[in-house]
Amino acid sequence: MKKVFLGAAALALVLSVTSCRETAKDATEKAATEAVEVAGEAAKEATEAANSAVEAAGEAAKEATETATDAVKDATDAAGEAVDAAKEAAGDAVDATKEAAKNTVDAAAKEAEKATEKAKKVINQ
Repeated sequence: MKKVFLGAAALALVLSVTSCRETAKDATEKAATEAVEVAGEAAKEATEAANSAVEAAGEAAKEATETATDAVKDATDAAGEAVDAAKEAAGDAVDATKEAAKNTVDAAAKEAEKATEKAKKVINQ
């Protein structure tokens, strides 16, 4: 009976060791599967975050381009207005110079006429 009892105990020991190995193997496989799933989810989330960052960068670049275009347009408009103002100021200066020259010529002509009249009076005396 001892032999039967010891045989049964040995058989139970062998079965429990085998069962533990299979349980450990199953746990390892399950952990590996879960790790692969977690890594897949992390990769998916990282891809989505990268796509969002690319879209945000694209939108920022578009806005920067629009802002730069507007700034160039504003600068061009301001330069055009400055050129127009300079043309007008130059025209006004030319007109003022012409007027001053005409006044000077008229004044000189009057003085010359007066001098001629005085000279005629002196000669006629």
